[in-house]
Amino acid sequence: MLEKENKWNKTNQWEYEIEQLHAIIRKTPLIETTKWGGPVYTYKNKNVLGIGGFKSYFGIWFYNGVFLKDEKKLLINANEENTKSLRQMRFNSANEIDEKLILAYIKEAIEIEEKGVAIPKEKKETIIPEILQNELDKNSELKNKFNAFSPYKQREFIEHITSAKQEKTQLVRLEKIILMILEEKGLNDKYR
Repeated sequence: MLEKENKWNKTNQWEYEIEQLHAIIRKTPLIETTKWGGPVYTYKNKNVLGIGGFKSYFGIWFYNGVFLKDEKKLLINANEENTKSLRQMRFNSANEIDEKLILAYIKEAIEIEEKGVAIPKEKKETIIPEILQNELDKNSELKNKFNAFSPYKQREFIEHITSAKQEKTQLVRLEKIILMILEEKGLNDKYR
């Protein structure tokens, strides 16, 4: 069988260890999928955990790990500034893999999914810059088509304008996006 490339295994030095983690996880009701180029295990279509190897460690990350009791203090937040709920369990060798302990953490993670516990997503307030708002107020077709875009795509347009430092650059960008909005094309659609 041809092995799928795992983009999360940055060094390919943890092949044996990661297979051990897969074998443990396969003893649970989690379903293995591939998301973002790597293995992710789900429960009732909810992401529960992922596994991968990096330069100095391999590990399991729990998508709602912040809610795990973590009595053994094994979980870390890899990015304090941006990561709200994801927690990692890191290993440096196969000797550190404790099947019973990992299964206990996975069981608790599944229970968290069963309860539907999650950090609510923050609603981002979209602030339309004055130069764009003036154009939207003048042209109802433009306003309707802009409002038809998802909030994400609206923010892309706004950020494109506001990221320009000089007013003349903002005006040039405004003219560009007005045409795109009228043609119902998102700013980055050509890359999707």
